[in-house]
Amino acid sequence: MENRNEAAFALLRRMFDAAVDVARSADGIRAVLPAPPKGRTLVIGAGKAGATMARAVETMWPGPLSGVVVVPDGYSDETGTIEIVEASHPVPDRRGLAASERILAAVEGLTADDMVLCLISGGGSSLLVAPAAAIGLDDKQRITSDLLRSGATIHEMNCVRKHLSRIKGGRLAVACQPARVVSFIVSDVAGDDLSTIASGPTAPDPSTSGEALAILERYDVAVDGAVRRWLQAAESETPKADHPAFHDVANHLVATPSLALLGAADVAEAAGYPAVVLGDVIESEAREAGRVLAGIACAVRAGTSSLPRRCVLLSGGETTVTVTGKGRGGRNREFILGLALGLAGADGIHALAADTDGKDGAGDIAGAIVGPDTLRRARELGLDPHLALKDNDAGPFFDALGDALHTGPTFTNVNDFRAIIVDPGLAS
Repeated sequence: MENRNEAAFALLRRMFDAAVDVARSADGIRAVLPAPPKGRTLVIGAGKAGATMARAVETMWPGPLSGVVVVPDGYSDETGTIEIVEASHPVPDRRGLAASERILAAVEGLTADDMVLCLISGGGSSLLVAPAAAIGLDDKQRITSDLLRSGATIHEMNCVRKHLSRIKGGRLAVACQPARVVSFIVSDVAGDDLSTIASGPTAPDPSTSGEALAILERYDVAVDGAVRRWLQAAESETPKADHPAFHDVANHLVATPSLALLGAADVAEAAGYPAVVLGDVIESEAREAGRVLAGIACAVRAGTSSLPRRCVLLSGGETTVTVTGKGRGGRNREFILGLALGLAGADGIHALAADTDGKDGAGDIAGAIVGPDTLRRARELGLDPHLALKDNDAGPFFDALGDALHTGPTFTNVNDFRAIIVDPGLAS
């Protein structure tokens, strides 16, 4: 731990915590909470923020509620009448299938006097698993695993998921007819695309089955005869914007990556650093994004950019990792290791990258921190950052340094969070 600037790392952690706190706030739900209907109110949903949102709705709702919300393992919490069930993420399992069947059964027989409150957040794509009739759960599991390792973007992955499902891609809204549907949505995707968040269960889907098949072929994902025949059939097409089911659906964004970055910016400004929000839509291969932002940070430090030499660079988005090694991936770990290599020990630059859900890919690491001494300390411990990156194994690298960030489940998800402190006067 010699020569570490603990004040810089403490500020990075405060900014991350502020971003997460914004994403957990119930204010967004309170602002758009509808009046109770004449009939029943049913609560359903899926995602990493499901339990937090369910508790918020129970606290605010003036009448009786019932329902079921599915969350990843470790993301359940105490609720009253809304049942929280756990299932596997990111690869679906039979618990997710059972929970999805329960949700579909719960919305059967609703009337125009009833209301469905749908709680949607990141992770919902794998938790809402109800394969099309011609497709088995094993098909969904294999295709999901292959896509996760392929480098496909979240938009591409969810395009495929929607067209292999009975519940995603707007089909949940169709199943709820004729009840009114009000969705509270925590965004974890670049641009807050409603049709991509949790694969858009209550949003019209502009993508096509043909596009889904083309994505599978582009990434060399094996497609058996049943899957191919389904994607070539008219029945596989998702409901579009002109479908009558969407006439009485209200989709509300209650937390977004941009709001989370603004929360972190407030912390930076309070600490005396101008905050520069680079955007919440940065998407590319994680390690390459790290090297690009390293170049930006070095230019800022050298005074060769238009930005102040002393500032905090904030960004979000969802990079990708093409897994070719034997490691466990993790886009934030790969990003920040690529950043460290790009910085090459540049003094006065400290950074944090983490997933706001508290889990960066496989394992229990949320992300990691780096400083000017990261590569030197790695050499002293006999660690090879280039080898770790080549093997997609940045997690053990940062664990060995003591620089992995372990937060546990945060009960929300607004995608990746990245903060870089640039301060030429800040000693390492």
